[in-house]
Amino acid sequence: MRLVVFDVDGTLVDSQADIVASMAAAFGAVDVPAPTRQDILGIVGLSLPVAMQTLAPEADHDRMVAVYKDSYADLRLSNGAASSPLYPGARAALDRLNGRDDILLGIATGKSKRGLEGLIETHGLDGMFVTRQVADFHPSKPHPSMLQAAMDEAGVYAADAVMIGDTSFDADMAQAAGMPFIGVGWGYHPAVRLTGARTVLDDFDDLDDALGALWAE
Repeated sequence: MRLVVFDVDGTLVDSQADIVASMAAAFGAVDVPAPTRQDILGIVGLSLPVAMQTLAPEADHDRMVAVYKDSYADLRLSNGAASSPLYPGARAALDRLNGRDDILLGIATGKSKRGLEGLIETHGLDGMFVTRQVADFHPSKPHPSMLQAAMDEAGVYAADAVMIGDTSFDADMAQAAGMPFIGVGWGYHPAVRLTGARTVLDDFDDLDDALGALWAE
């Protein structure tokens, strides 16, 4: 069996509008000017406490995290699937891989358990992932804990697994876990930051061929 682990924000879904809006709410709650969109997207993938510490070292991070989570949840409830739309081709790629007898699917995300469960329910993805690793139970990316737990739950070794993501945090996490990494070019970090990627996809239609080439090595 092979394990394909996906990041979520910037890889499977384009959640930047809600991320930026929720970050603005979090900064407003502690009377600190919000960072630029570019700076906010630059920390997507980190666990929220680490992201807040990075963007506002002196602020009340507990307050910011709480406000961010509430804002994000409210936006998801208000906007439904439009809150974090799947990227073009994402659902078809997941369905193709999920239909194969030799592949298991997993998630490794900086989202909370509540956030991931809400997204999975909204997009009708329940039952698709055999392992879901979230920020609640692990150190922040790029620590390899999420991928180590995913491999343990799926019963595979690193040579039979791959991480798919859009940020340098995903790339570094995969390297720390000894796992191959495939980047995506439509996410929140430019491709030049995805060091160590076996390839960087331009389209989800290219994923199957990239996986075949990886495991043919």
